[in-house]
Amino acid sequence: MKIALDVMGGDHAPDAILDGGKDALAASGALELILVGDRDAILSRYPQAEGEPRVEIVHCSEVIGMDEHPARAYRQKKDASITVASKLVADKTAQAVVSAGSTGAQMVAALFEIGRMEGVSRPAIASFIPTLKGPRVILDVGANLDSLPENLRQFGWLGRIYCSVALGIDNPRIYLLSNGAEAEKGNAVTKEAFGLLEASGLNFVGNVEAREITRDMADVIVCDGFVGNVILKLVEGVAITLMSIIKREITADTRSKIGALLVRPSLKRVAKTMDYSNVGGAPLLGVRGNVVKAHGSSNGHAMACAIGQAVDMIESDAVGKIEKALACAEHVSQ
Repeated sequence: MKIALDVMGGDHAPDAILDGGKDALAASGALELILVGDRDAILSRYPQAEGEPRVEIVHCSEVIGMDEHPARAYRQKKDASITVASKLVADKTAQAVVSAGSTGAQMVAALFEIGRMEGVSRPAIASFIPTLKGPRVILDVGANLDSLPENLRQFGWLGRIYCSVALGIDNPRIYLLSNGAEAEKGNAVTKEAFGLLEASGLNFVGNVEAREITRDMADVIVCDGFVGNVILKLVEGVAITLMSIIKREITADTRSKIGALLVRPSLKRVAKTMDYSNVGGAPLLGVRGNVVKAHGSSNGHAMACAIGQAVDMIESDAVGKIEKALACAEHVSQ
């Protein structure tokens, strides 16, 4: 399988991207990478790429920065790495694209180069969030900072299908993120979305407050991209801070250090569960191709995991299953 890797996107590009790519190649003998970016920059850091049989370099001269207007930059920078990488998926040269660059640029490139699925007005980025019973799905986490009630209803369908494909949960429990559990809570958008989700045919249970989403209440949490992105980064920050506090306290004195030796295996498992870099990336659902958005600050390990997630999407035919399920869901595009 071939994956187009946007080498120039991300806070630590191209080094972290190439490190992740090399790790992913080592982990899977069936994987081939198309490294999309400045050829000189790639070869100066990965000289073996030119002779590697499972690696191809596609040169491009431009990059869309995090601070640029996505649609304007897409129109002006036709040779941008994320655009070129997305075209490779559109023309079937690659089976997936992975980027840690601008979320907006990746969204625009996916829409214009790969295209939306029928019945989807706005694609959404879905991510896993840790809970007491394992990972669960939250969307949107950044593709649409402003969403209409109808968009949130469609996110519910996309989340339902992806949860079934990725986590094997049949008829998952769908919740709408709000500031209270009561139906009348929320702003104007969430109040209207509540009614639409209630009538959608989904297993919609109701509203969920932020403090409840890491418990075993919801299988899919629906929200707009602004709120979802804030929630995701808050969870990441709390996890990092919590593990730092635990590390500080268990090394504070001799008694604590002795106790730490006993619980060390358990703490390692907790740390692994809470480490966002192990998730790697988040798929853009609702487009006609495998698109994985990696965290902008991804290190090599996170990029390798993001590429692994793209591999999982290809092997599970996630896009095909979502398209088929959407075609059968008469309520999606009403």
